[in-house]
Amino acid sequence: MIINLPKIFDSRGALTSIEEHNHIPFKINKVHWLFDSKSGHSREGHALKHTSEFLIVLSGSVDILINDGKTESSYKLNKPNKGLLIKNGVWRQTTNFSSNSVCLILSSNQFDPNEYIRDFNEFIDLKK
Repeated sequence: MIINLPKIFDSRGALTSIEEHNHIPFKINKVHWLFDSKSGHSREGHALKHTSEFLIVLSGSVDILINDGKTESSYKLNKPNKGLLIKNGVWRQTTNFSSNSVCLILSSNQFDPNEYIRDFNEFIDLKK
């Protein structure tokens, strides 16, 4: 789901902010970002068992493919005041990075390697 964030604009430029439990429906427990990806690059996909994430592209653009086990959707993130909410149990893959893109990811949980499903066939089997 795409969420529009507030955008305040004046002669100096624009400002956007995000608040947990207001713009996104979870407490932020981890923040990380993807950068220095080559133009057109893709990253391997994964699903998270219990963690929801909110992705915002601060610079450039990134395509996000998501799959809930039944339906696949594609989103192009290219505005820093729009983000994609990905709930737990949904497969996601970041693709088609533009050069110099920066993708910020806010997570509902801290990193736990046991949280990840990295094999798409295993993900589909779990969704049945």
